[in-house]
Amino acid sequence: MVVSKDEELIESLRSVLDPEIGLNIVELGLIRKVDVSEEDDSANITMILTTPFCPYGPQLIEQVRIVGGKIMNGGVNIEIGTELWDPSMMEEGAGGDWGLF
Repeated sequence: MVVSKDEELIESLRSVLDPEIGLNIVELGLIRKVDVSEEDDSANITMILTTPFCPYGPQLIEQVRIVGGKIMNGGVNIEIGTELWDPSMMEEGAGGDWGLF
């Protein structure tokens, strides 16, 4: 099975955990958009935070940059989206063990 570069990137981002909630940013639905450029092997990632003033925001953004850079040789550009996070954005079943649903 051939895995596309964007799928590989998203899977790699599962290693980035929100330290307060203990779930990864993909499960939480914080990754809102991934655009991969095959021309220069880079990606633009739009992500949101669980709260507008998340104290771990800078740390999460830097982790996304580092992890993404290991997959994308041209690096990643991260934009913070304006959507407000809502638990309904989580992957199905992700919050069950934590009593979030």
